[in-house]
Amino acid sequence: MRGNSRSGFHWVAALLLFNSSLVAREQLNVLFIISDDLTLTALGCYGNKVCKTPNIDRLATEGTLFTRAYCQATFCGPSRASLMFGYYPYATKANGYTSGREKVGPDKDSWPQYFRRNGYHSARVSKVFHMGVPPDIAKGGDGADDPASWDEKFNSRGPETWAPGKGETLQNNPDGTKKLAGGNRFVVVEAEGDDLVHSDGKTAQKAAELIHRYKTLDKPFFLAVGFVRPHVPFVAPRKYFDLYDPEDMVLPPKITGDQDDIPKTPGNRRTTANYQMNLLQQKKLVAGYYASVSYMDAMLGRVLEALEKSGQRDDTIVIFTSDHGYHLGEHDMWSKVSVHTESAQVPLIIHVPGKKPAICHSFAELLDLYPTVSHLCGLKVPDNLQGKDISPMLDDPTHQARDAILCSGKGMLYREKKWAYLHYGKSGELFDMEKDPKQYNNLIDDPAYAETLAKIRQKLNAKLSEIRKTDLGAKQ
Repeated sequence: MRGNSRSGFHWVAALLLFNSSLVAREQLNVLFIISDDLTLTALGCYGNKVCKTPNIDRLATEGTLFTRAYCQATFCGPSRASLMFGYYPYATKANGYTSGREKVGPDKDSWPQYFRRNGYHSARVSKVFHMGVPPDIAKGGDGADDPASWDEKFNSRGPETWAPGKGETLQNNPDGTKKLAGGNRFVVVEAEGDDLVHSDGKTAQKAAELIHRYKTLDKPFFLAVGFVRPHVPFVAPRKYFDLYDPEDMVLPPKITGDQDDIPKTPGNRRTTANYQMNLLQQKKLVAGYYASVSYMDAMLGRVLEALEKSGQRDDTIVIFTSDHGYHLGEHDMWSKVSVHTESAQVPLIIHVPGKKPAICHSFAELLDLYPTVSHLCGLKVPDNLQGKDISPMLDDPTHQARDAILCSGKGMLYREKKWAYLHYGKSGELFDMEKDPKQYNNLIDDPAYAETLAKIRQKLNAKLSEIRKTDLGAKQ
């Protein structure tokens, strides 16, 4: 009889264990994919007719495409620290080469750490918190990673500027005689070899491997996948460069006097003139950027294919975004760090199983991802986060969680539906975004808009005051 009781006990225990693992797996997985330095204007789903991004475009037709999503910082380190910890950079002063951990302290949960603490298996592949590109990628280092966020992590080493192939330095090289430069510069490399030679190919391969392995987990997963392209150097296998003839690239309009009313601040100095690029070099830059984007898109496709083949697509929230935008010649400006639209706005696609595809024109911030995905996964939203839960937008794309956004870089951007105010301290820019969405006519010195300017400055100051008073020690 005792033997039977023991047998019955083991049978009941096994049943309870099975049921508990089943309950755990009923929670949705999270696949968070972040690209590096990606402007939404390069994507087909946002209207680009030249750059080939079939996998991102397909994801956009399956989820909610946000047309007014903004980063909180227009360069990598502070942007990633902000979205991963849920605070505006003004609250933490997490700037530069940072994960943000040293500013928020050891007792604050990052987004993946919070999920890890609530029963998720948390992992990252490549650049999620800040890494130096190309230096950390070339050596396969962790960069400014946050070890407390992950159960496991994997780096994806790649040759970067030193990849074998046809390379060219484009900036500060007006006669084309300068040797190939390393580091964070406008360099294009039509690389020899296949996709797996490079960091993003290795990232896709590892992410796919993990997705298949996680199918047997007794808990849901939070997998963060960081692609480093199209961050400079623009390195991709030659087949992606073959898609784009530099001579065929069409640059944004070059309007005489366009830069006359743009303050000459550090964030606005990355211009064609200062980079000393001739017209062909500018077109080669765009072609190289597009080649890098198409390569990244192909690798993203491999990750999504693995999710589908593993049978977990219907159990997984998929998010795709970038850490910030990028200038590709608008106003004759290039790269990031400015607080103009091209640098501050980001692509954002959220696919939640069971939700209908939609296009959402309401404002969203990258800061909103932490609370939103927490809610979608049935977790309590931590009290101390500064973002908003925008999950109602996934059911009703007309829903508005906020009436303005705030972004920082070399300056500040305060953007409402009608007005965009770019604040540089003693100078600034003011645009009517309904009449002038491309930001050609700076109204800041026009007396007719003095009252509007005073009101929007007041709103900006109130927002900054609110942010800086937030108790970062509030319970999570």
